[in-house]
Amino acid sequence: MAATAALSAAAIPAAAEPPLDRRRMVAFLCMVFGMFMAILDIQIVSASLNEIQAGLSASGDEIPWVQTSYLIAEVISIPLSGTLSRVLSTRWMFAISAGGFTAMSLMCASSSTIGEMIVWRALQGFIGGGMIPTVFASAFTIFPPSKRTIVSPMIGLVATLAPTIGPTVGGYLTDLMSWYWLFLVNVVPGILVTVSTAVLVDFDRPNLSLLDHFDWFGLVAMAGFLGCMEYVLEEGPNHDWLQDEAVFACAALCLVTGPAFFWRALTARQPIVDLRAFSDRNFASGCVASFIMGIGLYGLTYLYPVYLARVRGYSALMIGETMFVSGLCMFATAPIAGRFSGRVDPRVLMALGFGGFAAGTWIVTGLTKDWDFWELLWPQVLRGCSLMLCMIPINNIALGTLPPARMKNAAGLYNLTRNLGGAVGLALINTLLNDRWDLHLTRLHERFTWSHPPALERLEAIQRGFSDYGSAAPAMALKAMSGTVRIQALVMAFEDVFLVLTLLFLAMACAVPLIRRPRAGAGGGGH
Repeated sequence: MAATAALSAAAIPAAAEPPLDRRRMVAFLCMVFGMFMAILDIQIVSASLNEIQAGLSASGDEIPWVQTSYLIAEVISIPLSGTLSRVLSTRWMFAISAGGFTAMSLMCASSSTIGEMIVWRALQGFIGGGMIPTVFASAFTIFPPSKRTIVSPMIGLVATLAPTIGPTVGGYLTDLMSWYWLFLVNVVPGILVTVSTAVLVDFDRPNLSLLDHFDWFGLVAMAGFLGCMEYVLEEGPNHDWLQDEAVFACAALCLVTGPAFFWRALTARQPIVDLRAFSDRNFASGCVASFIMGIGLYGLTYLYPVYLARVRGYSALMIGETMFVSGLCMFATAPIAGRFSGRVDPRVLMALGFGGFAAGTWIVTGLTKDWDFWELLWPQVLRGCSLMLCMIPINNIALGTLPPARMKNAAGLYNLTRNLGGAVGLALINTLLNDRWDLHLTRLHERFTWSHPPALERLEAIQRGFSDYGSAAPAMALKAMSGTVRIQALVMAFEDVFLVLTLLFLAMACAVPLIRRPRAGAGGGGH
């Protein structure tokens, strides 16, 4: 009798878990591709801003808004997507996002002025931003825990691979065709994603009654808070922070709308964003880890190209080819990390991932002005592998234990933390890079004086190289010497930034044991 009962109990999980629906899997794959387009679009455009500037006859102050407008709109859209998905249903939320993103891509390609481009880019970011968290929410809602070793690596690979290969794709498109194709490349796939989503997705039903108590005040407060914060983080490092009037005004508005947003989120009958998801310890821990990973994902995607462009003088295409190693390593590591995510404590994978990040950035603390592909090979290999080892367990820890009713809202917050990690990381990296560059430049100038014999010997050697230019040789030698000093100071500043990142990733790896281990079946590792 006892044996029969034991056999029945053992059979319950297998019977309770439905087989994988092929239609749902195809629908989900279409949604994943839509998310890939939305994330990729940021990086392929950033790699070719100079070409867009020339094509639209824009000024140097105007062209950054092609990126800034998109990022501000997207960071507002991501947390809002949870509410809109419950109101409209996953099907129509995603179909509208994909269709709007595609239409705005076409409008961006047809822009003839920088003003038009900025408007279309903002709408593209706001409408398309909802695709990203909707995919994460669907992955942890429609698939049983046993299938997450397949699904989680898939969305993890897309979320991290798209920013990494963006410079490569953008460089090729611009070099082989023109900047218009940075946007036109989205049109045909976007139409296919929109149609397939509208036809295949049937995960849930609309709930229009939620509009009866929609928190419009909370929406305005959230838009003001997140939008202004994103602007301050994007533009602050380039405009001496609060010394710039626009940055100061946005910082002040952020301080006003921030408390209003949090007050409404905690007191409204139906808040625009439910911050109570952070009361779940696993979710909060996963968001902190996601924030740090965002610094590694977007910060290193930014740092390597800046070094290769400023120090090595690489073109966008050469930079993309040099950085493609990370993408290959992600592809290779994703199935391995997915397989282990169901068998190993996810905290172990996270510790290995952040430890790999730290090892990669530590290697680059020995940077010189002569480093190119081969010297950067192992740091990029470690970065690519570490991203996958981090992303998959973080997804499972943050979202794998939440009830389905809270998933849509939580997915928006979770993706927001990764984006904010990237924004904060880039702001800190830019500020640190500029400050340390100035410091090292000052110190080098103090050493390279007319009373410093090695400096004079170096200057004479350079001058002999310009001897064919006659009386212009001394001035040319002095200019070349000054450029060498500036490059060396910049390289030293890069070393300092990589050292700070090493300490940050190492601290996160050491803090991993403080995270509570997920329960069995909640994304792996809980045996």
